[in-house]
Amino acid sequence: MEGRIERIKDQLHSASYKLTPQREVTVRVLLENEEDHLSAEDVYLLVKEKYPEIGLATVYRTLELLTELKIVDKINFGDGVSRYDLRKEGATHFHHHLVCIECGSVDEIQEDLLEDVEQIVERDWNFKIKDHRLTFHGICHRCHKEDEEQ
Repeated sequence: MEGRIERIKDQLHSASYKLTPQREVTVRVLLENEEDHLSAEDVYLLVKEKYPEIGLATVYRTLELLTELKIVDKINFGDGVSRYDLRKEGATHFHHHLVCIECGSVDEIQEDLLEDVEQIVERDWNFKIKDHRLTFHGICHRCHKEDEEQ
């Protein structure tokens, strides 16, 4: 974790920002909960446990800065809540998600499934793609298995 924090600190410095104590504790919370898709409020509550004097606005500003610097991805699964997801180190694209419409679970696909589609779009529409997001909505393997058992 410490190595990742140092690399994030370097990213901030290269963009003329500092890794303040408030930013560091926010990054630590995101790293500790990397498998979750936390809302700003979720992040705030977890940060507040470690740094009680922090305000919600500071957490929001930190999340927006981390999003702007592509350290964090801001996502919405159609429920009206923005969630924050640490971008995997070295990833050139946002990873894909599987959202279960029954239980609300979110699974991740790290493999880039759209390389061929990107090439077609860039060639046929003369459109330079910088990133993409793909979210599938359906019934997860856990709920599907429960339906079969009943």
